[in-house]
Amino acid sequence: MSTSRTTTAAPAPGHALKHLALHLLTPLLMCLGMALAYQGAFHQPGPHHLKVAVVGTTPQARELAGAVRGAAGDALDVATLPDRAAAERQLLDRELVGAFVPDADRPELLVAKANSDTSAMAAEKVFQRVAGQQGAPLAVTDLTTPSQGDPTGQGLFFLLVALSIGSYGSVAVIGAAGAALSMRIRVLVGLGVSLVVSVIGIVTAGPVFHVVDHDLAGVWALGWLYAAGVIGIGIGLHGFLKRWTTLVMMVLFVMLNFTSSGGVYRPDLQNGFFGGLHSFWTGAGFLEGARSLLYFDGGAGFAGNVLVLVLWLAAAGALVTAAALYERRGLAGAGGALGSRDEPGAEEEMEESAVAV
Repeated sequence: MSTSRTTTAAPAPGHALKHLALHLLTPLLMCLGMALAYQGAFHQPGPHHLKVAVVGTTPQARELAGAVRGAAGDALDVATLPDRAAAERQLLDRELVGAFVPDADRPELLVAKANSDTSAMAAEKVFQRVAGQQGAPLAVTDLTTPSQGDPTGQGLFFLLVALSIGSYGSVAVIGAAGAALSMRIRVLVGLGVSLVVSVIGIVTAGPVFHVVDHDLAGVWALGWLYAAGVIGIGIGLHGFLKRWTTLVMMVLFVMLNFTSSGGVYRPDLQNGFFGGLHSFWTGAGFLEGARSLLYFDGGAGFAGNVLVLVLWLAAAGALVTAAALYERRGLAGAGGALGSRDEPGAEEEMEESAVAV
């Protein structure tokens, strides 16, 4: 009685190298994208139409405002305001970064650091020079009170980072390991995962580290809305892009998202490209919405921030619907040609997500 043994030929070295090069392309493109995005956004921060004001109706106040405007050029937008109350109102409406109150003995700068600590520092630097020319020290008054666990106001940005990583990292698993499931089931799983991500975010930012010390329900709702939009877009994209989804998600929700969110520098300290993204990108919608809710009583553009998040979620719904139709019509094989026969499983996509983090 004879037995036969089946052997599998080892892949040719050329094919193995091609396979390796194809999979190395993703992390190398991530490296290039991160370098371009972060250095492009943060390498040379400086005021661009930073909105400040001089308080007073006297000829001396108007002359001072004109002098600051003339010296700064396009770096500053300098207005004059009639009194301190008007300055405080505009600062709390997030229409101003700083308001200078001239005084021979005690010149004062009013700021709202919860709006942006780095922008407030830029305004302080400008008016320190003004006060120095007058021979008096500058007093800085912050109209906002930071959370107990977030004295610099940067904690909300790191909450955004956590929500983003939890969201786009989950897309690889849902798309690859859940590929056999219907689009409806994948979407329901995505909604469940976004809920878990938002709960993890608010629990760590709230009771654990006290970055959010009030309005927990509101910030949690913003986080869920944000995470659901990110995951929904990822599920939809995976229907078309397969293994390239991780790279595209990195571009959308890390490279462009973190740099334009206003967490490090707001648009008045960035170039026009990233400053422009800030007005409609989803990370900025979450971060600025959370800031408005926590420090500005839900005013200062809060409704617009919520609208941004809703529109991104609506875009996710449209993309998921398109992907479902694409799969239903049997065209998924054409989209899978991007991965061809080397389509990775969930483990490979998770490895790419780990590289991205």
